[in-house]
Amino acid sequence: MMRAPIAALAVLLAFGAAQAAPKGAAPKVAAPKASDWRTPAADTVVVIDTTRGRIVLELIPEVAPAHVARFQELTREGVYDGRTFFRVIDRFMAQTGDPDDTGEGSTKKPNLKAEFTFRRDAKTPFAVVAAPAGTEVGLLRSLPVVSQAATWSDATPDKKVSAWGTYCPGVVGEARDEAPDSANSQFFLMRQPYPSLDKRYTAFGRVLSGLEVVLAIKTGEPVAKPQDAMLKVRLLSDIPVAERPTVRVVDTASAWFKGEVARKRASRGADFSVCDIDLPAEVK
Repeated sequence: MMRAPIAALAVLLAFGAAQAAPKGAAPKVAAPKASDWRTPAADTVVVIDTTRGRIVLELIPEVAPAHVARFQELTREGVYDGRTFFRVIDRFMAQTGDPDDTGEGSTKKPNLKAEFTFRRDAKTPFAVVAAPAGTEVGLLRSLPVVSQAATWSDATPDKKVSAWGTYCPGVVGEARDEAPDSANSQFFLMRQPYPSLDKRYTAFGRVLSGLEVVLAIKTGEPVAKPQDAMLKVRLLSDIPVAERPTVRVVDTASAWFKGEVARKRASRGADFSVCDIDLPAEVK
């Protein structure tokens, strides 16, 4: 049986839960300037038109190349068109991508080997926002990531350190069976933070736009008579130019992003987490 992340985890950690900032602590933030934006590669942007509205994802090949390649392949083959959200748990995630729409199906393609962690070095476009207890936390493009501190690379043969996607709202993860290497086609979109999934399920992307659509999907385990579905799933690069939306997202190397991190850290204090950072994106 193909399964989403185990629902009966002991505790839903309050990781990145919103709290009111101290009065007067958060001044009005200026809008990003033209130089603060980046345009994602068109073959890493996924446009999902659903019964609830449009969701736009960014895939992150550096963290899970095989999972990204499989997602792109299945998207281009039309496997995801018409697939229902058959398992949706409030304060957790929404699962889809099963060709049988039951939670037990898969494609005829071979299962994927787990990519729970990846290796990074100084060339990896990783923007550090915090460095607690020998680790570094930040964003790799749009994906929240936890990593060993870069200084550890001095002691590793490949001069790299281990890192992994962390499960903030909007993160895209691959569903699997009990065996670590049993992922195939099913995936899930996070509705809430759930760091207990870190290094247990492969994270390979994040919602840039449409998280409100994910939150509007009917819940159920399984969903009774699921009607919420992905009507059409396309890579941005495959959409005809005349109807192709333009997509841009704030660059984590930008001055605006650095200022936003400083503002959030000041307002959240000791409770700050990478899940507190809202990365602005525009889809037109």
